[in-house]
Amino acid sequence: GPRRMYRKEKSIQLKSGSAALYNNLSVLRLPGRQLACFSAVHGPSLSVVSAAADGLGFSHRQLQAKEGGMAVSTSVLTQAAWCVLPSRVLLVLTSQKGIQMYESDGSIMVYWHALDITEHPPAQAVFARGIAAAGGRFVCVGTSSGLVLVFDIPPKGTNITVSEVLEQHRDAITDIAAELGQAPDGAGDLVTADDAGTLCVWSTGEEFALLSKIPAFGFTCSSVKLWNGIVAAGYGNGQIRLYEAATGLLRAEVNAHARWIYALDVAPQTGKLLSGAEDSFVHVWKLSRNPDTEDVEIEHCHAECVTDTQVCGARFCDPEGNSFAVTGYDLSEIFRYSRA
Repeated sequence: GPRRMYRKEKSIQLKSGSAALYNNLSVLRLPGRQLACFSAVHGPSLSVVSAAADGLGFSHRQLQAKEGGMAVSTSVLTQAAWCVLPSRVLLVLTSQKGIQMYESDGSIMVYWHALDITEHPPAQAVFARGIAAAGGRFVCVGTSSGLVLVFDIPPKGTNITVSEVLEQHRDAITDIAAELGQAPDGAGDLVTADDAGTLCVWSTGEEFALLSKIPAFGFTCSSVKLWNGIVAAGYGNGQIRLYEAATGLLRAEVNAHARWIYALDVAPQTGKLLSGAEDSFVHVWKLSRNPDTEDVEIEHCHAECVTDTQVCGARFCDPEGNSFAVTGYDLSEIFRYSRA
């Protein structure tokens, strides 16, 4: 069988189970500390768990879906993610009503953006989903109508503005990812994915430029990552596909899971790739470029079966990929694994 590189650690308890949403786990690594903050969505609330200052145990905070300044029990959260910019860290929540941005500990809401219902066909669900920091000063958030909103984030304060709206997708955005390594020249530094499986690669800046559009092939792309000019995309058929960010060319494909992939993550310093799926497996892979041929290579490193669990979130907890955390549908704990 596959090699065993990781072993299970003590789990972190959640106040409620995790919803079956793509990428339903976010991890904020704290500088100089072994531990991190974790968050997972369940219905209208977000569970935020952070390491206690004394290093023993965890503190818990629940955030609610809001509309403007008001809590709304009818709105369901779709995702949450910490967006790390050079000057500040924001915790961004998406819902059926709009986009909430908080200080990183969830204590203060600094910005609220309502979704424009009129842009959607009457029978269609309206929500935001897909969150990524990009280009040093932007936070990009996707919507169910296929738009990507680009928010310009000041170094401090609440004067956040929508600087641009990217209109290339025809289907609901599923995930957005920024370059986590070093982008080769001309490779772009942002990738957006949608329900149909279409991917767009962008170059960020004062204005965002579309570099390549990777066509759908019949399956939803649920999760996408970008590392050293390689786009790693996970699909509803259990495949992981690797594309060249500069050209959109397919470089490798792996039948990684027996069922729908829900989460991908990359460890920026090593190129390790984490995948989690409905089939209750979490796999760790290693991405690399052959220096002689420039071929993109993927190697299987570890398989972890999270028994009887539909995995809905999986994230590395450190930049080398020596530890990772996993959430599962209706599971009221976060499983943690670290290098054996």
